[in-house]
Amino acid sequence: MKKSDYAKLDIEDQWKIWKEQNPAESFKNIVTDELREKLIADLSVVNKMTVAEYTLYQKWCEVQEKYPAEMVNTLFEGPQIMLKDDDQARYIRNVKNNIWVPESIDDYQNLKPVLVHCNKDSELAGMWNAIRVFSSTMKNNNNIGRNMNFIVKDEVTDKFLGVICISSDFLDLTPRDNYIGWSREKKTQGGMINYSAIGSTIVPLQPLGFNYVGGKLLALLCLSDTVQDTWKREYGDTLVSVTTTSLYGKDKAGGLSQYDNLKHWKKMGYSSGSVSYEATKSTVYMIREWLKINYTRKYFEWYAASKPTGQPYKRDHRNRSFTFAYSQLGIDKDLIKSAHQRGIYYSPLYTNTCEFLRGEISEDKLEKSFDTSTDYLVGLWKDKYARKRISSLIKNDRVSSETLFYDDLYKMTWEETKEKYLTQVGR
Repeated sequence: MKKSDYAKLDIEDQWKIWKEQNPAESFKNIVTDELREKLIADLSVVNKMTVAEYTLYQKWCEVQEKYPAEMVNTLFEGPQIMLKDDDQARYIRNVKNNIWVPESIDDYQNLKPVLVHCNKDSELAGMWNAIRVFSSTMKNNNNIGRNMNFIVKDEVTDKFLGVICISSDFLDLTPRDNYIGWSREKKTQGGMINYSAIGSTIVPLQPLGFNYVGGKLLALLCLSDTVQDTWKREYGDTLVSVTTTSLYGKDKAGGLSQYDNLKHWKKMGYSSGSVSYEATKSTVYMIREWLKINYTRKYFEWYAASKPTGQPYKRDHRNRSFTFAYSQLGIDKDLIKSAHQRGIYYSPLYTNTCEFLRGEISEDKLEKSFDTSTDYLVGLWKDKYARKRISSLIKNDRVSSETLFYDDLYKMTWEETKEKYLTQVGR
């Protein structure tokens, strides 16, 4: 049966078919005590890390898993650690050879950024992944639900400036929800959550990011007509607001994020705290297999069942399944979460966005908050932010020429990675 046909079935019919295709005798047996011991061992290691160290550790694990390498004997250079996938190596070379680097300090004034939608082009998708993985110390968590990936390029030079991902918005963010006056019933049963999105990836390449606050440029472009039009075309809903969160919150040195004091973005406060520590990939696999055999129906609803749209039956199923497993296995809560908070930022694209999301007005009554053309947003960035930033760096002799592309991570041990890159986390 085709996946699209399966998703249209009633949940009980899906359950019946899934059980027939996955008999209990085919499940791998996971010994509960062994899983508990392995989880405690994994979480005890990462629990002792600082937020910066844990962030880098997740990045290192991501690269090792997604970009596997092997030792190869080369003709002229002898044994070399090289990627197993030739396409991945090609994507990385393409990106590295096409990062925008100014020839003179004022070259940013000539930039004409454009957003290139990548979802339906495998070549562009490969390059998007290479930029996202190797230009940011933050792990790229694959988001469930709606996702629109964009490469931001300079139309003049055809060089890369960074990447953006616009995803399904968080269902619950208390400061944002209080600002909107949003009930959970209206968000879910009323379907209004589909009219909002989150900038889940906003990553500039260097030196644009450091020298010219390129992160602010990309954050502004998340609000652009291009993003809004693509959302409408892909999903049929009008985008009326965008959310994002900072990598760090109150515990960042200096306390400021690239989104602070950024026009058209409102600071909502901080998340209720807690970054969930993750076990190693092999342990995560064991958790899923353990759930499959011990809580089969729950596993099915989390990992196999679909809505008619093709989306997972349970929202945020991965985190919910882990939380349940930790509870059933008796894992100490202090091992699972940190007290780390993140800043929450929100941009209503219409003056009456909140009224619309509360269901008080119809869509035809929406009124634009500000000019969302790319020309206006890029001009705002150049005049209000980039010029001030580069002038300050010149005055203090701090202009950087580094591209800071982490493509050597697949060759490195964790200790080597920590020694070289820990001070750059969150830059």
